[in-house]
Formats: sequence, C-alpha cells, structure tokens
Amino acid sequence: MRPRFWERPLGELTGDEWEALCDGCGKCCLNKLEDEETGEVVFTRIACRLFDDSKCRCSNYDVRLKIVPECVVLRPETMDKTAYFMPESCAYRLRHEGKPLPRWHPLVTGDPQSTAKAGRAVKGPTFPEFDIPEDDWEDYVAEEEDL
Repeated sequence: MRPRFWERPLGELTGDEWEALCDGCGKCCLNKLEDEETGEVVFTRIACRLFDDSKCRCSNYDVRLKIVPECVVLRPETMDKTAYFMPESCAYRLRHEGKPLPRWHPLVTGDPQSTAKAGRAVKGPTFPEFDIPEDDWEDYVAEEEDL
C-alpha cells in the first residue's frame, strides 16, 4: 500500500487501502436506531448475528451480504448516504468529512491493537440480535463513548 494512503481522497484508494481504513472498533456491527423525525441515530448493545465480540469484527465478512442482506456496505460513492450511520470516530466517516484519522488509529500507530488499547473498540456486553425482540431494542441504547 502507498505511504499515508489514508490522506488521499476516498475515491483514489485501492480496494486493499479501503479495507485497511477500518480501525476494528466493531461499532458498525451494532444495531442502531434512527429517529424518523429527527434523523438522530443511536447505538444499541444489540449486535449483528455475525459479530464476533472477541475480535470486534464480522465473523463472516466475505459472505456477510448473503447472510445479512441489510448489512451496510461502505463505498466511496455511497458515503453521502451512509456516513451518518457510522460511529463518529469511524475512519471512513472522518475521511469522508475531510478530517484526519485519530492518533490511536492502527494506520497512525502501526499497532493493530491500538483501537482496543485506546478504549475505542466495543467493550462490555453485547447481545445477539435474535435474542432480543426488536420492540425492546430501545432498552439497550448506549452512548457511543460507552460502547
């Protein structure tokens, strides 16, 4: 990959560079609730059925859309429609907004564990989405910084 590729416009990144932007926080794998009137998005502790909470990653990333068709796929050309749904610290969202990566990001530190070490990866309990009725998800809302 090219040096400091993450500073380039998103549309110029190679596929490998795009994938490397992920900081491994796992917050994108948590179900969110969106207020239809205000557009506000809140995170829940309800995890996607494919979320591996021991690794803070999708357990079946390459075939996730076959298993979870509603999974949000991030692409440079769709960021205008999807960035708001991502965590505020998400590298894809930050770069889409023209902001730099945080100093704890693995691409900045060179340490693949730096997201977890900085307390930015999902921590605490998560609950499988099929174990909690969707009508009860509001009971599992959490502030992003508490996840």
